Amino acid sequence: MSKQPLRVAVVDDDSSVRRALQRILTVLDVSVEAFASGEDFLQSLGMLRPDCVVLDLHMPGLSGLEVQQRLKKLDERLPVVIVTGHHEPGMRRRCLLAGAAGYLRKPIDGEVLRHAIDLAVEEGA
Repeated sequence: MSKQPLRVAVVDDDSSVRRALQRILTVLDVSVEAFASGEDFLQSLGMLRPDCVVLDLHMPGLSGLEVQQRLKKLDERLPVVIVTGHHEPGMRRRCLLAGAAGYLRKPIDGEVLRHAIDLAVEEGA
C-alpha cells in the first residue's frame, strides 16, 4: 500500500511565489492547496485539513504571524513553517516562540523547504 502524500497549505499573497512553491512541492510529492491570503486560508479550515501550513510572514490583511496566532486561538494544532523575503532582526525568534515549527528566508531551496515541513509534521505528531 502506498503512503499518502503530505497535504500542505501554502499561503502567500505573491502569486508568482505561490505558484513556484506549489510547483516545487508537487515535484517533491506533496499535495498542495494554495491561498492568496490568510483570511482565505482560515475560511477553508472547515473543508481542508492540511498536515502543515507554509505561511508568508508579510502579507496585506493578516500577516503570517497573525494567522499562526489565530490558529492557536482556534486550538488548531497545525504545524506552521513561516517564510519571508523581508527578514527583520528578532523576527525568527518571535515566530518560533509563537509556535512556528520553522522559519525560512526566501528564496527557498525546495529540499530545505521539504525538510522543514517533514520536521514540522514529525514534531506535531
